Amino acid sequence: MSAETEALRLDDADPLPTSRGEFLVPPAPGGRYAEAAYFAGNSLGLQPAAVAGLLREELDDWARLAVEGHTRARRPWVDYHELLREPAARLVGARPHEVVAMNSLTVNLHLMMASFYRPSGRRTRIVIEDAAFPSDSYAVASQAVHHGLDPARTVVRLKPRDGEEHLRTEDVLAFLEREGDTVALVMLGGVNYLTGQLMDMPAITAAGRAAGAVVGWDLAHAAGNVPLRLHDWDVDFAAWCTYKYLNAGPGAVAGCFVHERHVRDASVPKLSGWWGTEPSVRFRMDPGIAPPASADAWQLSNPPILALAPVLASLEIFDRVGMDALRAKSERLTGYLAARLASAGGVRVITPADPAARGAQLSLRVADAGGLVRRLAEAHGVVADAREPDVVRLAPVPLYCTFHDCHRAAEALAALA
Repeated sequence: MSAETEALRLDDADPLPTSRGEFLVPPAPGGRYAEAAYFAGNSLGLQPAAVAGLLREELDDWARLAVEGHTRARRPWVDYHELLREPAARLVGARPHEVVAMNSLTVNLHLMMASFYRPSGRRTRIVIEDAAFPSDSYAVASQAVHHGLDPARTVVRLKPRDGEEHLRTEDVLAFLEREGDTVALVMLGGVNYLTGQLMDMPAITAAGRAAGAVVGWDLAHAAGNVPLRLHDWDVDFAAWCTYKYLNAGPGAVAGCFVHERHVRDASVPKLSGWWGTEPSVRFRMDPGIAPPASADAWQLSNPPILALAPVLASLEIFDRVGMDALRAKSERLTGYLAARLASAGGVRVITPADPAARGAQLSLRVADAGGLVRRLAEAHGVVADAREPDVVRLAPVPLYCTFHDCHRAAEALAALA
């Protein structure tokens, strides 16, 4: 049996049939395959086919009703974000009043830090990973400056051991036990954008909170990728974007989680806007705010309807398929691709080999990463992405990637790497 035939057999036999037909897959150049093998969903997910219809309905309601659409549209705009609350809560393992769809990821991280980064005395430091996404680095440094602190002394960047690619959980825990009384905030990425490492979120959260720190998570590469239990893990806050694994479109509206112990605590300081007050009094236009006991209290402005419609379309797919089933298929696809790459040779995978320690991503250390990504697309119709100078990322997203896609990627890399 050829490798291609085996890949097709695995697709036919998989217990979770692909949802590829619910997405718009770009064409592949060259003519051998009609569609691209798309492995860049950790950068921008594919468009759900249902999005155009939902957007058309909102545009039609706007044309037909104008301002009355706030209360009379098919999905009234005034409380449109409520439609996303329960599916978003199921996605991240939260209670509905702990989540809200709003803003963009870094804006939400800043709003969370305005509430929960409260440096005092010795407890001033912010802990991130050294390979954090640059926006997180910028955000925490600017928060330090905002509080009159020196980022070089305030921000702790945890590094892997010499010669290793990943942070060891035991090293993170040891740091928190040793120096936790100086830490005000732990804010790591749930899945590292560069290496694809899945952090031990329950253990790190427990250690951070035991040390007296607030623990927040950037879930940009975790939401829609791995199962999450934010409420049960006792996470203080989390934020995520929706344009990667959640397929809601470029710059889509992000999500935010605040644990219920905080949403019920009226003393928690927050930056406020008019959508952060109780809906029952919002239109009285009073100067005094009455924040609800939910994550909605962190909302600043009314929801952008045309930007929320794609998020709604995506969450409906996740609700129907389920994260546990997607995670199981992700491990099968990523494991298959890892095995094919190992047998082919010529590439160095820097993502953890343990399936429990990675998401739906394999990162390869190669020379001329950008050039390799271009050749993969142009010559083989395999779409990946590069992080300069020397990392190529492949994400076998289980909603629309197949074993045959993985076969194509492995064959192309063997030919080009």
